Amino acid sequence: MKTILSSLAVVALSITAANAQTTYGLKAGMNFGKITNFDSQKLKPSYFVTGFADIPLSGKFSIQPGISLQGKGTRIEDEIPIFQQSSTTTNKSDLNLMSIEIPVNAVYYVPVGNGDIFLSAGPYLGYNISGKIKNSSSNSNTTRSEDVSFSGDNKMMNRWDAGINFAVGYKLSNGLLIQAGYGLGLSNLNASENSKKFSTRTMNFGIGYQF
Repeated sequence: MKTILSSLAVVALSITAANAQTTYGLKAGMNFGKITNFDSQKLKPSYFVTGFADIPLSGKFSIQPGISLQGKGTRIEDEIPIFQQSSTTTNKSDLNLMSIEIPVNAVYYVPVGNGDIFLSAGPYLGYNISGKIKNSSSNSNTTRSEDVSFSGDNKMMNRWDAGINFAVGYKLSNGLLIQAGYGLGLSNLNASENSKKFSTRTMNFGIGYQF
């Protein structure tokens, strides 16, 4: 995956240098994430910010390499009965991951009204720069947090990630755009080789502007 993505990035940069019609843009919005093989999950809200270049290959096709700051993770909630009482306590754990990603997407434009509907898909390579686990209980009103270790004897998760992006959206003729997307993580982030595979799953909704 890393070799393929690096090759695509080199091709995209070569096309950029030779193509005067290349435009640039910025997108930002909300992420809602989960991680595979966790029980009692709820969507974990976070955010993303992406800068990109749009490199036309024809009237309807473009290549979009970019760089992106992505917040991912998951939220786990368990309701546990309190002994000899009719009430329950809720234990909540938030896993927050922040990563830098390099996506290279193929984009197809369909003219509609005062703009274009666009469909995009492509691989991404990610690097987790930080992580934190926060645990809380509604019964004791206490919160504990710890950093995710990506190296050393206490390594909890792997730094490198890779996967595929999908998105659909609408871009106005003035450059404003909206989109909804999905990130399908393919790498195993679990540092323990004998345990379950942990991969990210992230929905996103955003707005942007293409110059």
